Amino acid sequence: MARIAAAICTWNRYDVLPKAIESVAKQSLGKHEYKIFVIDNSPDHDYCEEFGKQFAHIENLEYVVEKIAGLSNARNVATRMCAEQGIDYIAYLDDDAIARPEWLEKILEGFDSFGEEVDVVGGRVDPMWSMPRPRWLGPKLEGYVSIVNWGGELRLAEESEWFAGTNIAFRVDTLQVLGGFSTTLGRTGSGATLLSNEETQLLDRIKETGGKRVYHPDAALDHLVEEKRLSRQWFRKRMAWQATSDFLMKAEECIEQCAGHWENILEYSAMVPPRERTLRGLMYDTDDAELFHWQLSAIYGWNVLNLAGFEGVAEEEVA
Repeated sequence: MARIAAAICTWNRYDVLPKAIESVAKQSLGKHEYKIFVIDNSPDHDYCEEFGKQFAHIENLEYVVEKIAGLSNARNVATRMCAEQGIDYIAYLDDDAIARPEWLEKILEGFDSFGEEVDVVGGRVDPMWSMPRPRWLGPKLEGYVSIVNWGGELRLAEESEWFAGTNIAFRVDTLQVLGGFSTTLGRTGSGATLLSNEETQLLDRIKETGGKRVYHPDAALDHLVEEKRLSRQWFRKRMAWQATSDFLMKAEECIEQCAGHWENILEYSAMVPPRERTLRGLMYDTDDAELFHWQLSAIYGWNVLNLAGFEGVAEEEVA
């Protein structure tokens, strides 16, 4: 019986999806030891059905057309399939990722090495750049394109170490008990909106129940960094939606930080050229990685301030 399933949730990514499936179909585990669940959320359901037929020869793969849109819902569908089939663990990868041959084997090693209290295993994510890396994309921004490399060896994860949603695995029973991923958070459809935090919220709940996280650098995969994500505009949009996601998840905490956000915005404004010291400064194009990172933090703060109605910021400070 399969111990683990690899789940690929996809939405209109038929150009890259076959390579992701192929990489998971060639794992070092025996075919009877794992399943592959492809949850296709694309809007043309007839085409989904037709497209999925080409993978019928992969004996341990199930291609599911899921008509209810949303990444969180698709992930929950895959989790339920695991529970129904008695599969202990589920590993998620994006439809534009390429798993290394020993990916699932190493994830299982992560769960087996530290006992039943381990609820989460995450691994390394190496970038596949679709274009040369921009100079303004410094190390502090790598997480927003899902680059993960904490180095070292197989170990319990440090408090500050996070995992990317494109390479994360869970104990199925834990997901079932906690209700899975929140469908009020996370992406839906084409990416016009970038709501997130569905993984963060779930990981926080796992931590509260005493669950442990394991990092395995050899549970690795390669992940495409699309050209559309390598623009300052995309990063600004991503940061604005991160503020929205955080506010939805922890509004009171965000409101408490409003005064600090306002101070940060004023300090950032003083660092840009004089003609940019208005709201234009939030769109100022710079190749300086540190200044661009500061700009993004100002955009984040500006969105939190608007969502909070500038609560906690004295009128004289705004004036």
